[in-house]
Amino acid sequence: MKFILDNWMIMSVALASAGMLFWPILKGATGGSLTAEAAVQLINREKAVVIDVCEPNEFAAGHVGGAKNIPLSQLEQKLPAAVKNKALPVILVCKSGARSGRAVSIAKKLGYEQAQSLGGGMGAWTKANLPVEKA
Repeated sequence: MKFILDNWMIMSVALASAGMLFWPILKGATGGSLTAEAAVQLINREKAVVIDVCEPNEFAAGHVGGAKNIPLSQLEQKLPAAVKNKALPVILVCKSGARSGRAVSIAKKLGYEQAQSLGGGMGAWTKANLPVEKA
């Protein structure tokens, strides 16, 4: 205990370093997040399915082209019917990326191992000047 008290700066640097080493592992466990460009590549190359977890009024205001709308509250019940092939990549999108991050854990629990969140949500999509559809 005396060592820790005498060397508190060294101990705090060691703890901070350990935290920085484990952060990518913990982030990867929740599915991480995709950039808008990486999402486009997944859609084009691997036929990824885009699921928008926003509420219907947000979805109508603007969404990724070809996206299916399943609100986060209904995701667990409706995702298996919307995406039957669990081997396909699933890109989960919302307005800011917060709800889609939670949606990734639900999708992975249902067996969609390639589920990922669009980092920054629709804000990042529009910032990248990618097309937006309106209902």
